[in-house]
Amino acid sequence: MADNYLEKRYDEVFGTKRVTKRIGHTLDELLVKNRSTRGYHKPYIVKREELEQIVAVNTKIGSGRNRQVLRFRLVTQGEEAQKVLDNIKMGAALPELHLPFPGTEPEAFIIVCSLNGDDKLALIDLGMSLEAMSLKAVEMGLNTLIVGAFNKAKLKEAFSLPTDPVAILCVGKGAEKIELVPIKESESHAYYRKDGIHYIPKVILDDLIIG
Repeated sequence: MADNYLEKRYDEVFGTKRVTKRIGHTLDELLVKNRSTRGYHKPYIVKREELEQIVAVNTKIGSGRNRQVLRFRLVTQGEEAQKVLDNIKMGAALPELHLPFPGTEPEAFIIVCSLNGDDKLALIDLGMSLEAMSLKAVEMGLNTLIVGAFNKAKLKEAFSLPTDPVAILCVGKGAEKIELVPIKESESHAYYRKDGIHYIPKVILDDLIIG
């Protein structure tokens, strides 16, 4: 069948060009909105169904050698959420602020485990998974924080996990104002806060491209 046959036949039959209407956000818009969030609105309760929607992206994304080794433990508000909070650290680059501020703690989490530990392909899968889940959350009007500083042994025991957790994704309705700041590669990459705004330096495109 010739290229674009169906499109050409449509135009011949209906005598008009179709207009493709964009629905929802562009990828660039989602990427800008997808910021690490450490403070959340307590009145908004994340439901298990929402976490399931977020984890569902893993049925569509790529996987090294298609092994699909990641598994996910969903945690919502209550005693289980407190077990996670007691064993994670947030805002390590701003220790003087003791983030999150009282009353803004996340209360929903996705604990990510790997059946193949932290081998190279599993870590590649992990990065893709965390970014895809974060983008899905933003599409749903939520925000996330990827946490890598936590007590693996205690979380594994507390949730009877089949293997050590490799990352935790906090999920909730963000209560922070976050802005990107363009910088040269030689400037400080450390995020900072000023007048209640969280600023995240991002190296400009010219400095990212080699040659």
